Amino acid sequence: MDRLWAPWRIKYVRNIGKNSNECVFCKIQREKKDQKNFVVTRAKHAYSVLNIYPYNNGHMLIVPNRHVSDLSGLRKEEREGLMDLLEAAKKLLDKTMMADGYNIGINLGKIAGAGFPRHVHIHLVPRWQGDVNFMPVTGHTKVISQSLKALHGQLLKATKALKK
Repeated sequence: MDRLWAPWRIKYVRNIGKNSNECVFCKIQREKKDQKNFVVTRAKHAYSVLNIYPYNNGHMLIVPNRHVSDLSGLRKEEREGLMDLLEAAKKLLDKTMMADGYNIGINLGKIAGAGFPRHVHIHLVPRWQGDVNFMPVTGHTKVISQSLKALHGQLLKATKALKK
């Protein structure tokens, strides 16, 4: 049996099945512990945050500040703010990671794959030529090439440079 050490996942594993009524996105919004939670940008109606269980390096989530389970529950200005932040996050990833393309998606409902179905959010996943190699196919393992901490620092530095 091959082993891939991923000690950062123990926090996730220990919490599986625990009934928490607290929404993780509302908690991140309320806590304002951006370094700890890997928040990249806060805007009037939404924030962007690195996914701590990413599909690919740079996987970000664009999250409305208000707890809403479906797009239809967002006000017009919230939808616009969400899309504006999605565009800004993509530009930031363009500048820092030079992706060849992106997957952008919204999973509505648990059956559609939403890990947090009670709070709508958008996935922004950078992609590169060759990022899907033999590991997922033969080893059923995805290799993430950069730590969240290093990427978060890189994105914050780029955010400051873009504001100048």
